[in-house]
Amino acid sequence: MKIVVIGGTGLIGSKLAALLRDHGHAVVAASPSTGVDTLTGAGLADALAGAAVVIDVANAPSFEDRAVMDFFQTSGRNLLAAEAAAGIGHHVVLSIVNTDRMPDNGYFRAKAEQERLVAASGIPHSIVRATQFMEFLGAIAATHADGDTVRLATGLFQPIAADDVAAILAETALGAPRNGVIDIAGPDRAPFPAIVGRYMAAVGDDRGVVGDPEARYFGGRVEELSLVPTGEARLGRIGLDAWLRRAPRR
Repeated sequence: MKIVVIGGTGLIGSKLAALLRDHGHAVVAASPSTGVDTLTGAGLADALAGAAVVIDVANAPSFEDRAVMDFFQTSGRNLLAAEAAAGIGHHVVLSIVNTDRMPDNGYFRAKAEQERLVAASGIPHSIVRATQFMEFLGAIAATHADGDTVRLATGLFQPIAADDVAAILAETALGAPRNGVIDIAGPDRAPFPAIVGRYMAAVGDDRGVVGDPEARYFGGRVEELSLVPTGEARLGRIGLDAWLRRAPRR
């Protein structure tokens, strides 16, 4: 089966493409670097010709509120129109847990709009909402640094390993369309400062970690359950400790 992975050269896309090829599928790893640009539509028709499934794991190049909304609106409309013309039978999109619970976070708002476009497209689909990736813990610590202190919201956190995200996406893509949402998360849940503190200790980062109920997450206010599934969720197999044993030290 031919499967197109939009964003197929990125963190999740490259892992996903490799998994699907190992299962014997013909995979197109589509990205601007391979001649497929969802923002302009360039290369889309050729990439989708003869495909049965499209998996969209593309990320916006900017986190600025207006830019990220423009990216997901424009790329989403172009991609879905091209899929309708190509007769794609299953559209899988990677989104974020609780996109509809943090309206003051510009990135979450943009992902919610992407989900809306997919649901309204009429194309059979599956929306996979993931918690934040373990691979981003270092960037999260850096973004929330205040001198020698990392200041984080006190809500719960449940990061998932990129390998688990790719595996669940592959399984979802090869199954029947859900025409709904699937939440996925890592197996470990704890307050945000505790998770990031474990990461920092494991990589030799001796900065202090402080819990601050008023701290924001990329502009969004974080309540206790803002960043974790609030209902049924599929859990990954890789725990935080196992992932940390492979993390490079500073």
